[in-house]
Amino acid sequence: MSYLNITTQVSDGVRVITLSRPKALNALNAETLKELRQAIEEAVADVQTKVIIITGAGEKAFVAGADIAEMSKLSALEGREFALLGQGIFSLIESIAKPVIAAVNGYALGGGSELALSCDIRIAAENAKFGQPEVNLGIMPGFGATQRLPRIVGKGMANFLIMTGEIIDAQAALRVGLVEEVVPKEKLMERAREVAAIIAKKAPIALGLSKRAVNIGLDVGPASGMAYEAEAFATTFSTSDQDEGMNAFLEKRSASFKGE
Repeated sequence: MSYLNITTQVSDGVRVITLSRPKALNALNAETLKELRQAIEEAVADVQTKVIIITGAGEKAFVAGADIAEMSKLSALEGREFALLGQGIFSLIESIAKPVIAAVNGYALGGGSELALSCDIRIAAENAKFGQPEVNLGIMPGFGATQRLPRIVGKGMANFLIMTGEIIDAQAALRVGLVEEVVPKEKLMERAREVAAIIAKKAPIALGLSKRAVNIGLDVGPASGMAYEAEAFATTFSTSDQDEGMNAFLEKRSASFKGE
């Protein structure tokens, strides 16, 4: 499928989805959000895609935010619909079984930061900048930051970032747990692909169940989360991948998983 504001590329089980609106610093308008949803759905349906990387075109921005020119014209009702559009797509990214890595280059502000928050792993270039500056525009985060940010960096830091609108650099983001790694900007995609390649070799069913268990546990608490974990753990023992993985270990060879 061809897109106006997104490019996709698949190789060795890794699909790279690149947001590409360079003149707008890859800002998210409604059209781009809908294209992102289509690209994610396409990745989910593609059996060759094991891991997804989301990044932004150019070195200046991952995603500079939602498109302010478009938002400035919205009514309250239209603003609600726009928020629900973004929330739905980012929740889709969070809920799919396939692992998603954000490769963050340059600015990840507002909706861009929220997009990164919806991914499973965040790797940042040294020039990355993160922030929720919506209060500077007289609005608040609308694509999930009030819910995901506290779960990732804690309530106090989430309040600090949301209430001050302060923009932090990659090293500060690493210190507060907003990203998992910081790498030189010229090494960003190399490292993201390296991590994706490692994950792509693992058992797909086990990966999907693990992702779901982590997400469920954050929502329902440890007791219910562990109950789900036990059931998901049991499910893995009904898969061919479990036989392959354990036999490969005992036979001292590399496993070849099929997602069955």
